[in-house]
Amino acid sequence: MATYDFEDLSYFHQREDGAFVGNDPARGPWSAEHCHAGPVSGLIVRAAETEVGPEKMLTRLTVDLLRPLPLAGLRVAAETMRHTRTLGTTRVTVHDLDDTLCATATTMHVVRRDLGDVPNVETRPLRFEDAAEGPFPIGEVRHDLPGFAHFSDIRYGAGDKQGVGPKTVWMRTPNLLEGEVQSPIQSLCALGDCGNGISWNAPTAEMGFMNTDLTINIHREPTSDWLASQSISHWQPSGIGMSQSVLHDRQGPVGTALQTIVLFPPK
Repeated sequence: MATYDFEDLSYFHQREDGAFVGNDPARGPWSAEHCHAGPVSGLIVRAAETEVGPEKMLTRLTVDLLRPLPLAGLRVAAETMRHTRTLGTTRVTVHDLDDTLCATATTMHVVRRDLGDVPNVETRPLRFEDAAEGPFPIGEVRHDLPGFAHFSDIRYGAGDKQGVGPKTVWMRTPNLLEGEVQSPIQSLCALGDCGNGISWNAPTAEMGFMNTDLTINIHREPTSDWLASQSISHWQPSGIGMSQSVLHDRQGPVGTALQTIVLFPPK
C-alpha cells in the first residue's frame, strides 16, 4: 500500500524539446527500461484533447501497441481527422527518441450539450466503503526497480482478493504530467489498461498474458480520485484472449475497457 503523497507524484515530466520522460511510477513490470501502457495512453488522451478542444468530450480511445515504450523519452503527436459541430476524431502517434513508431491511436470526441433530465438505466454505485486494502493484483515484477505497481493505492471490492478470476479493484494513481492538472479522462487511462492484470486465469509462472491494444469507451467523465475496474479475462486454446472491464467512479459506471490478449506459455 502506498505511503506517499500523491500530489508529489507524476508519471512523466516534459523536456524543453517537448519529449515526455517517464518517472518511476510509469515503469512497467516486465522491463526496467519501458513504460506501463496505461500512463502512455494518458499522454495520448492529453494530445487528442488538446487538438480537439474542451467543447467536445472524448468518448472513445483505441490504442495499438506496436513496440515497447521507452522510459527514456517519447514524442506524442495528434492530428485532426474529422471536425464537425457534433464530433471530432483524431489520429495520434507515439515515437521514441530515435523516431521509431511505438504506438498509434484514434479517438472520438462528441460535443457536450445540456439536455436536463433524460431517461437512463438506474445502476447502484459500487460501495467504496466496503473495499479492503490489498496488494497490487499481479505480484510479479521482473526487475528490482520501483514502478507502476509500487505507486498505486489498491483496494479490493467486497469479497474479492488477489488471485485468479474476475474481480473488482479500486485504484488511486499519480498525476499524469509533472506541474499540470490532468483531465478526468486522462486519469482513467492508467486503470483502463490494467484489466488483464486485475483478472487473470493462471499465474504468470504458468501462462504469460500480454495485451496488444486498448479500447476505452466513456459515457461520463469520472469525478473521483479513486476509480474501480470490474474485470474478467477470457482465454482461449488458440493463444488469443480478451480482457473486458467496466470502469467506475464513486458515483457509478463511466465506461468500458477492452484489451486483446496474447497468451504465451513460460519457456
